Amino acid sequence: MIDKPYSPACERNREPILALLRERFADRRHVLEVGSGTGQHAVHFAAAMPWLVWQCSDRREYLPGIRLWLDEAGLANTPAPLELDVARRPWPAATLPERQEPDRFDAAYSANTLHIMSWREVEAFFAGLDTALTDDAALAVYGPFNRAGAFTSASNAAFDASLKGRDPAMGIRDFEAVDALARAIGLRLVVDAPMPANNRLLLWHRDAHRTCERLDAGR
Repeated sequence: MIDKPYSPACERNREPILALLRERFADRRHVLEVGSGTGQHAVHFAAAMPWLVWQCSDRREYLPGIRLWLDEAGLANTPAPLELDVARRPWPAATLPERQEPDRFDAAYSANTLHIMSWREVEAFFAGLDTALTDDAALAVYGPFNRAGAFTSASNAAFDASLKGRDPAMGIRDFEAVDALARAIGLRLVVDAPMPANNRLLLWHRDAHRTCERLDAGR
């Protein structure tokens, strides 16, 4: 028997994040959460946005804890979590309740993940989203970001040092570099909102017309 995991940070930041997602995901249908962690965000957001199918995913070792949160909540719109390592391809596909064939997700969400990935994994994250998302998808990412290579607060600088102490490949990412990866797969930044503890919520939207142009250019 494992204990249900718990993150105090999830409890603190869930309402500010939800306030923005409720507006920006109002027309979304099937969300892939990359790196669901404890599963706390998933049950809170899925309960507040019942029109969404909220698909959790994470590495295998995190799945039992996520299942505890999902099973306790018993929500109809939270299917079993998927095993997903961003560096491994192919990524799992979406399967809507009324369909038997896999489809793509029209939204993705990830919180406090990019700074614990290596840069190669961050690149793999966006490469995986390129094929996992629909041509008009939205992507929301929560976490700390640098601007023009500089920390935005003393606490973020200290946090970055602690991350690199654990693993030199970790670290707070530069917004401009992350945005370049997003733009390379047809995503355009539409929201850059301040969040608790010197974090940001970045939201990109994919323009179907621009995605088609990008694909045509690569032929």
